[in-house]
Amino acid sequence: MTEIKTPAGPFAEVTSLGDLLLRSAAAHADNEALVFGAERLSYRQLAARSLHRAHCFNAMGIGPGDHVGLLMPSCVEFVEYLFGISLCGAVAVPINARYQIEELGYVVANADIKVLITTDIIGEHVDFSERLSRALPQLCGSDDPFDLRLDGFPRLRSIVLLGTTVRQGFVSQQAFEQLAGRGSAAAVEAARLGVRTRDWALMLYTSGTTANPKGCPITHEAIVRNSIALGRHRYRLRQQDRFWSPLPLFHIAAILPLVAAIDVGACFLSDSYFAAAEALRVLEEEGVTVAYPCFVTIISDLINHPDFCRRDFSRIRLMNSNLAVQPESFARRVLAAMPGAVHVGSFGMTEAAGTVCTHSLEAGREAQTKRLGTPLPGMRVKIVDPDSGAEVASGERGEILVSGYGLCEGYFKDEEKTRSSFQDGWFHTGDLGFVDDDGQILFVGRSKDMLKVGGENVAASEIETFLCKHPAVNLAQVVAVADERMGEVPAAFVELKPGEQLTASDIIAYCDGRIARYKTPRYVRFVADWPRSASKIQKYKLAAQIRAELQQNIQEAG
Repeated sequence: MTEIKTPAGPFAEVTSLGDLLLRSAAAHADNEALVFGAERLSYRQLAARSLHRAHCFNAMGIGPGDHVGLLMPSCVEFVEYLFGISLCGAVAVPINARYQIEELGYVVANADIKVLITTDIIGEHVDFSERLSRALPQLCGSDDPFDLRLDGFPRLRSIVLLGTTVRQGFVSQQAFEQLAGRGSAAAVEAARLGVRTRDWALMLYTSGTTANPKGCPITHEAIVRNSIALGRHRYRLRQQDRFWSPLPLFHIAAILPLVAAIDVGACFLSDSYFAAAEALRVLEEEGVTVAYPCFVTIISDLINHPDFCRRDFSRIRLMNSNLAVQPESFARRVLAAMPGAVHVGSFGMTEAAGTVCTHSLEAGREAQTKRLGTPLPGMRVKIVDPDSGAEVASGERGEILVSGYGLCEGYFKDEEKTRSSFQDGWFHTGDLGFVDDDGQILFVGRSKDMLKVGGENVAASEIETFLCKHPAVNLAQVVAVADERMGEVPAAFVELKPGEQLTASDIIAYCDGRIARYKTPRYVRFVADWPRSASKIQKYKLAAQIRAELQQNIQEAG
């Protein structure tokens, strides 16, 4: 018999999101778990507060399978509620804090949210309770905030408003906190122990080529295994590490490092919003060892801040810089400032619970700065011809397909889109790239009609559909325009109805407060005749037109 060598690891380890926290709290009770600005929590405190939230939810009738929304800035409370939801067997639905009334109304209804947690904290000029009142117009007329009955939102029963504000239609924080004593410890314990690893832990919404965001249900197995594979095995996190991520917690690229840090008992550092000066202070004074800025907007703001050259980053041993897809000028400055750090890249998406590919620490500087890594154990990637679907040879470009434990199980309540994107166990990302002879991946663009605005996926059709709701607009088409800070920004071409008159400012004002700012067109151009093929508008010609115009403006200004 041929002797087969027993693998030394890594081994698949799976638990629920809630139990992951309790396990780390038992092993690392007094370790610092969270630092958000001036607020700090140990693992003991985080576990106790999360269990308290679970008891409150239980008293509100939240149990296994119920959907609970989170609409708030990144903060300690966000983490407490995220784990509290898991501990009572429910599904957390983090909502993009940038969403305006159109997007909010859609997600609250589409996600079957039963209870929504928000806050009276006004961060970055956002008043969440006011925005929700506009998105759910019957809310402020509701007599019983514990039993809402709103047209168009049949599953929604309560909205909890954290803070000191008391507002009609909302359950106050005081009223919510008083529920803890009425919760059943036995019921919470039974719900926690009854969670299956293939049950949903999260549902995150991501833009696609459809007109509305799509819900991606993510299992406990997906988020926990992915976090362990990323943190423990690729990044080799230890309890002494201090892991900084500036990304908002409603984003999978923030939840993933959070869970990775908690898995090993490390400290996770973030803040309610990203400000370069404060971030640079934290990186130095808090002794950050692992940094996860990821996106071009954040890295740009860091390296272009006057404090960047005056700070000491010598304790940073690892940074997810994604230098392979950043401007070379950024790469040179980052490498010069942090010569002792290992700089890695990553490729991933919400549909795959975050990271699909990243580097090992031994990959070498060339691969780490020119590629985006290899698949995590248990995940697979292949490149296919977009037209034929046949797998292409290494080095050849094609569509990136992803498979493995991390995939979400289709889009929530969207069978058509699920059928077209999830086929035979593979997710068709719509991203273009190639894999080299060493198995390293590089993303080179998108085949779908998508924009990447400051790290956020934005469907052109989502903006187009919204603009066409304006009574004076007959047709709108949106294309991507390169931007040094945001990567890409939207440019809208608009055809007005006969006899109507609007300015670019009118279009932008129409978007203000109704869709997220990053979706609002940076440029607006009006057209009467569209460049067409036999049947379709030729968007590439629109994109070329706006690029040429902007380039000419730069030359004339220079």
